[in-house]
Amino acid sequence: MASSGSLSLPTTTTFLYSLDFGLKSKFPLLGFRGLAKPRKLSVSVRAMGSSASSQKPDSVQEAGSVDFKSLSDEEWKKRLTGEQFYITRQKGTERAFTGEYWNTKTPGTYHCICCDTPLFESSTKFDSGTGWPSYFQPIGNNVKSKLDLSIIFMPRQEVLCGVCDAHLGHVFDDGPPPTGKRYCINSVSLKLKPK
Repeated sequence: MASSGSLSLPTTTTFLYSLDFGLKSKFPLLGFRGLAKPRKLSVSVRAMGSSASSQKPDSVQEAGSVDFKSLSDEEWKKRLTGEQFYITRQKGTERAFTGEYWNTKTPGTYHCICCDTPLFESSTKFDSGTGWPSYFQPIGNNVKSKLDLSIIFMPRQEVLCGVCDAHLGHVFDDGPPPTGKRYCINSVSLKLKPK
């Protein structure tokens, strides 16, 4: 095989999952719907060293004012990579310790990958040990939160971009002073602009 400097991998792999407890029925691995057929699970796969949060299609943003909240899913798909769309528009979560920024110490400002709104300063970033970038304070009112009941018996506060409603992650009350908050954010939803 000739070395060309690039590796071509499939970007999406589909798996079927189910658990068999020795019963005649299959139970879904996630969810509480009772008896169900096996579900398809799409997983995004990247080569090591690649970064979905830094890869954007060429036609990202036109100059001028854009009403980001009115963009359709099709318009977002044209602006974002598949993984960025899944995380920010479909409320996905990247695996811990895999994101581009979970362990970054570079000074700068973290912006929304969807609309370029400044969200967090690197001076508010801390090592939470969770495997996701964590911050104790957002920039002004650029980040908002709302109740997330997507996991039964585990209510959380979802964190969204205040301009375009991109899903960023979740906020918890176990952070350091002065706020006591831990904004646990998906790297894919961010773009670091170094100082």
